[in-house]
Amino acid sequence: MSDRRANPSRSSLTRLGLALVLAFGSVAAAQAQSLQELYDAARGFDASYLSARSQADSAQYKAAQVDALARPSLGLGAGVNAQRIDSPSSASFNATTVQAGLTAKYALFNPGNSLSIQQAQRSLAAAQSDLEIAEQDLIVRVAQAYFDVLAAKDTLATTQAAKAAIAEQLASAKRNFEVGTATITDTREAQARYDLATANEIAADSDLRVKGVILDQLVGRVGVSPKPLAVPVALPAVLPTTLDPWVNQAQELHPAVRKAKLGLEIAQLETSKSRAADGITVDLSGGLNAQNERTNLSGLAAVAAGAGTTQTASLGLSINYPLYSGGAIQNRLKETLALEEKSRNDLEFALRSVSQGTKSAFYGVQSLVAQVKAYEAAESSSKLALDATQLGYKVGVRVNLDVLNAQTQLYTTQRDLAKARYDVLVNSLKLRQASGQLKPEDISAVNTLLAK
Repeated sequence: MSDRRANPSRSSLTRLGLALVLAFGSVAAAQAQSLQELYDAARGFDASYLSARSQADSAQYKAAQVDALARPSLGLGAGVNAQRIDSPSSASFNATTVQAGLTAKYALFNPGNSLSIQQAQRSLAAAQSDLEIAEQDLIVRVAQAYFDVLAAKDTLATTQAAKAAIAEQLASAKRNFEVGTATITDTREAQARYDLATANEIAADSDLRVKGVILDQLVGRVGVSPKPLAVPVALPAVLPTTLDPWVNQAQELHPAVRKAKLGLEIAQLETSKSRAADGITVDLSGGLNAQNERTNLSGLAAVAAGAGTTQTASLGLSINYPLYSGGAIQNRLKETLALEEKSRNDLEFALRSVSQGTKSAFYGVQSLVAQVKAYEAAESSSKLALDATQLGYKVGVRVNLDVLNAQTQLYTTQRDLAKARYDVLVNSLKLRQASGQLKPEDISAVNTLLAK
């Protein structure tokens, strides 16, 4: 067997390269932005969230419009009328009339108005649920984009480290071939791995650029650099550890369920309104009017023509009851009953959807937590395997391809471990979103895990 000896400085150079990567990474982290900072920026920039917030703001004014049904209405009117009459049998007659009036109306008994007010209050609450859904969606989108960039950075870093290690192995294989202690096969295997690593580096760099553009566009900044996780990485436990509490919370707290419940209540109130339309309504109305008429006549003729100021006041009570509406009221009732059944089915669908989504998110997080533990064990094993393979290569019982495979396994495991950790954090937020518990405070909790 040929003596295949590796460059004794290869391991030390690799460790030095990794140390430099970590050092420069620490410097970059000091100038990077935290998750909390970028989330705050996204709240003031993201168009879809701002649209939802404007919609929620407008809902309160719409509700205030409906509240006016419970208050009296008051109106002021005024007018001027000029008249001229020419008659062959008498003198010309000119008259100018100025009138002004104040009218008021108040619904003493109108069940439909009170039902409309209740509907408006529930519509306002539904708009707040929509805003909460939009805010939760923004939290998840920012966290996903943030950790996607970190994952892309880690992929690029591990790809570059792997390429550097392969380059050292390629140089060693060439030297050993030149002195006759290795075959050309080792050199060609190392060259093939190096070319593949170059291609992987190009792809990783492109992916990082794309992920960076997505994050920049989301927060309204250019060249965003997220802070990495603090080392050593310590992921918080996902509590509770059983499924039922998550599902129960989802069916009670999820804004989509609350909105569906409110939608059913609004539909039921609409049915009550359609029934009330076939009943009695009572309105109180009143008015104050003043009229001043001036003519070109004088004396008794002016009085006979109605010259002067006249004041009138009125107060009335009107009772209305629809006798026949051509079937409109009856068909409106049938329509609202069908829409009420639709809202009931929408609520059932919302309950089932959030239950299914919560279960899927819960099992997904549990699987990712287990993967992190497995990758941590695999990383330790891969390091030991690489050390053993390098030693075997030095003493001639391992070939160059074995070292390359061991290096690839270690870097792949480290990349997958970092990605799994990010996925645990993002999917923990998605689990809270699925159960309706996600709040801006959860961003602050994740932010404490980042490097300072």
